[in-house]
This record gives sequence, structure tokens and C-alpha cells, in this order.
Amino acid sequence: MLTQSLKSQIDKIWATFWSGGISNPLTVIEQITYLLFIRRLDELQIREDKKATIGLTPVNIYQPDEQQLRWSVFKDMDAETMFEQFRKIDGVFDFMKNKGASKDSAFNKYMKGATFMIPTPRLLQLVVDLLSAVDMNDRDTKGDVYEYLLSKIASAGTNGQFRTPRHIIRMMVEMTNPTPEDVICDPSAGTSGFLVKAAEFILEKHPNILTNAETRKHYESDMFLGMEFDATMIRIGAMNLLLHGIENPQLFDVDALSEANSSFKNKATLVLANPPFKGSLDHDAVDSSLSSVVKTTKTELLFLALILRGLKLGGRAAVIVPDGVLFGSSNAHKQIRKEILDNNQLTGVISMPSGVFKPYAGVSTAVLLFTKTGAGGTDKVWFYDMKADGLSLDDKRAETADNDIPDIIARWNNREAEDTRARTEQSFFVPLAEIQANGYDLSINRYKEVEHEEKTYDKPDVIIDRITKLDDERSALMAELKTLLAN
Repeated sequence: MLTQSLKSQIDKIWATFWSGGISNPLTVIEQITYLLFIRRLDELQIREDKKATIGLTPVNIYQPDEQQLRWSVFKDMDAETMFEQFRKIDGVFDFMKNKGASKDSAFNKYMKGATFMIPTPRLLQLVVDLLSAVDMNDRDTKGDVYEYLLSKIASAGTNGQFRTPRHIIRMMVEMTNPTPEDVICDPSAGTSGFLVKAAEFILEKHPNILTNAETRKHYESDMFLGMEFDATMIRIGAMNLLLHGIENPQLFDVDALSEANSSFKNKATLVLANPPFKGSLDHDAVDSSLSSVVKTTKTELLFLALILRGLKLGGRAAVIVPDGVLFGSSNAHKQIRKEILDNNQLTGVISMPSGVFKPYAGVSTAVLLFTKTGAGGTDKVWFYDMKADGLSLDDKRAETADNDIPDIIARWNNREAEDTRARTEQSFFVPLAEIQANGYDLSINRYKEVEHEEKTYDKPDVIIDRITKLDDERSALMAELKTLLAN
């Protein structure tokens, strides 16, 4: 658990970077990520050194002439000496990128392009001292520390990237109920928030998964799959998974919609995603197999086609889409909705208020929940009109008492009772035939009925008489006041 003391330490680290001249949130996170990895290499060596005390042969990550590159050694150096150890050829940073990165884990694969950007010896020493003071021996604590750091990202990244609120991710995870047998994918992984929350959920529900060699191997190496083309984001995402105990997730440095990702077919049993809504791509940049499903260059539509292709039969998905996907009138919009409804099984549509993604964006969004069948299966679709998510819907996003998420999960898990709900309620079912007759429109306002309460008002002469009496009373009181003042 993340204590207030730990939060204060992390806040100090963040403030130290800011005052030291590094204010870009992603740059700060990336530099901290490098330092955390350097610290982890030393922790791994300490673990290996302990093997020698029980007669086992340790693996030497650091050679005898490289001991000064270890966290436990350079953290006690003066600022200038430490800074030189980082900047020199074959120093700490080079070791991390080259020798340290030769170890077989997902994070190491993406270190080659790492750049050391801490500008001064004093800033480096302050940050190393602060990180050294953070106890990260417990896996849950390490993960919570990094997630808290990521929560500090307060501005959108490039190409429309922004951090999906963790409580929204948790809602989607609970609704899809990941299991130890799943292969879970996020084709626009970013900081790997969806994968991390799925991992946490599985450990909560199945705490013995790590005690069995086979299920532990699946959890640490094969269960989590992601794609991300931004080098900074994939390093951050890989470290996030690593600190949550997932040693070797299958993260791919690739544009998910390109031919380079054409092997993503029938691989995942669960997809959790918030794909970018960044507009259009060049037609030539899009994998032709996706264009055959939906003829468009709009990323939000292409990602839905990609998810359908990547799911195994019977695989399920929870995907955040902009509202335009629900009711867009173009051929491409109708084509992808028809594909999901007629050829697969759309089970739910959750309409979310526009403030959910503030302060990053004010776009209205929805969550689509569907299963890949390849042969239809949609009978009726469950709609929910989310009005509150537990936080204010302005830029401040302060905690509030209004929160529909517990109700969403409760109703979703008891959908058989939803048949009796009227269209005037917050959730209800709509038959497939009605959706088809409405041009495959999935916007909740198309089907929600609004109850109009009849209001009756007094006749004008009655209202005028009432106003006249009030005016007479006012005049009498004013006259009384004047008399009191005159005396």
C-alpha cells in the first residue's frame, strides 16, 4: 500500500526534477525509469551474491572492475564523482544500455535509444538520494510507487496519447473478469495501465497462481501482450509491468495498424484498450487485412478491426471509443458496427460523460463490450448511461459522492434482471432488430426514453392577484419602517 509518507517522498522527487529544469512529465518519468532500472540491476546482483553463501554459483551482472557502477556504491559518492560516473564512456548509463540491457527481459530490449538528460550533478545526487530512501522491496509497493509517479502526468503526450483513468480501467477489468488462463492484450499499450490492472485483478482473485510453476510462468511471460510504437512509452510501460512482477511481458515496438503487426491474428482471449483517436492515417500505412474489414483510414475504426482480428474465437473485448463511432453515418462507421453486431456478439455499450478524460480531453466516449464469434450471436445489447464516475467532471477531477461504477458492475453481473427495466431507466436492453432498423446506431439517446412530467400553472389573473397582495404587504411594511425611523 502507498502510504502518505511514500507519496511525500515521490512528490519531493518530482519537485526536484521540476526545480532542476526538467518539466516535461514524460521526460521526468523516463529518467526516473532509467534510475529505477539501474537500481534493480544492483538488487539482482545482491540477490546473486547471496547464492555464494549457500554454495551456489552466482551470475555476475557486474564484473570486478565494474563495481563502481552499482547503485549501492555510487549512491554514496559526492555529486561531481557520481555525475561523472553516469556521463563517461562505459559509465553507469552506458552499462545500463549495453551490458545491463543484454539481460533477457522485456524492459531491456528497448534501452538502446535511452538518453541521459539529468543536467547537473546536484540534481542527480538529490534524485538518487530520494530514490534510495524509498523502500521498494515489496512488489506491491514498487508497483504502487510507479503508478503514483505515472499519475503525475498532467498533459497529453504526442499523437493523442493520454493516460486512461485507473478507475475506468478497473471497471472494464472487472466487467471482463480476467482469468489465469487468459492471454490479455492491449494493442495501444502506452504505460501498460490496462495490463497492470488486469494482472492485479488476477492476483486478487487467484492468489495461488504464483505458487504453481506452470501458471507462474504463464503469468510472468505469456499472459500479457502489448503493442506500442513510441519508444519512450514502451520503456515506461515495460518498467510498469516489471515493477508489478511481470518479468517478461510480450511487448512489441511496432505500429499496431501496420503490416509489421500482421502476425497479430487469433492470439488474445481478452483485449482491453483505449486506442488513440488521432484522426486519419495514410492509406498505404494500413495493413490491407484491416482495410478489408473496414474501408477507412480513421484509427478508431481500424483498431476495432485489429482487435477482432487479434482475438481468438470466443475471445472478449472491452474497448473505449469516441462517441462518433457509435453513430457516425459514413459507410466505414456503419461497416464496423455491422461487423461487430451481425458477425460477432456485441453485449454492452456504456455511455460515459465527457468529463471522464479531463484534464487531457473533453471528448465524449463509450465502452464497447463484445465477443468474437465469427458467426453472429448478438440477440440484444445492454446499454448504460453513466452520469458520474466518482470524480467531478471538470479539470480538477476532485472526489465526489456520485459514482455509477459500482452500479454498472452490479447490473452487468446480473443482466438477467435487466430485461424488466424500462427505457426511462439508467440501463436497459435493446433488441438487435431495433438497432439494425436504426442503421446500426449505438448511441444511447437513440433508444433512451425521457419521462416528461406535466406541469400545471395558475391562471394569469390568479398570479397577478397574488403579486398585488405581496406588493400591498411590502408597501405596508415600508410605511411602518419609515414611521419607526421618524420617531
